[in-house]
Amino acid sequence: MKRPIIRAEKLCKTFSSGGVQQHVLKNLDLDVYEGDFTIIMGASGAGKSTLLYALSGMDQPSLGAVHFAGQEITKMSSDQLAVFRRENCGFIFQQIYLIDNMSLMDNAMTGGLLVSKDRERIAAYAKELFGRVGLSPRDWEKFPSQLSGGEAQRGAIVRALINDPAMLFADEPTGSLNSASGQAVLDLLSDVHQQGQSILMVTHDQKSALRGNRIIYIKDGSICGECILGDYQSNDTARHEKLRSFLAEMGW
Repeated sequence: MKRPIIRAEKLCKTFSSGGVQQHVLKNLDLDVYEGDFTIIMGASGAGKSTLLYALSGMDQPSLGAVHFAGQEITKMSSDQLAVFRRENCGFIFQQIYLIDNMSLMDNAMTGGLLVSKDRERIAAYAKELFGRVGLSPRDWEKFPSQLSGGEAQRGAIVRALINDPAMLFADEPTGSLNSASGQAVLDLLSDVHQQGQSILMVTHDQKSALRGNRIIYIKDGSICGECILGDYQSNDTARHEKLRSFLAEMGW
């Protein structure tokens, strides 16, 4: 039986704009299971990214609790959360937040050295990860501006994985890539998931959503439904149809 690695209870997030209260998350409960590739879908403004940030400790909910890896992160201070995220979370975003004046290797090493001072071990693991994502030693020494968008995003994935995160969070990771680069990144995410990595990804793209084994659909800050797809296989027409039918039911 799967165990939840993240448990959200009665999550609420409210923003105030011009004196008007906007309720982005509404009394939301959610379990995210270890080993799953969980997808969060919904229309623009539904609260997808807000939910991801709350579950990862990137943002604090207005009300409710988030338990992550046995700890209630909503009770942590900002400094405690920063340490917790470094040790337990990897992040990939639509915008590739690599440090421009550092090589890919230095970007990865900087992330690893925040958790461990064993430079030799971190360098060896970074090289292993670069190999797994298809980046050669020649690429490791390049600056982000010298790489294609897909190459840079693969480098960002190495940085996200360098500390063996309990959860890899991805917010529209293919949103700024062309179709070929986006496909390569999705293939990589499927590979790391098959190797045991837990992933939580926000997307509005059906091709990306097909990579998950569990789809959570949210609307106006509440969960409307979920769809269990099982393990990913390419060219699985039944999988495509199941997702299409589920999204149509949700009003996609």
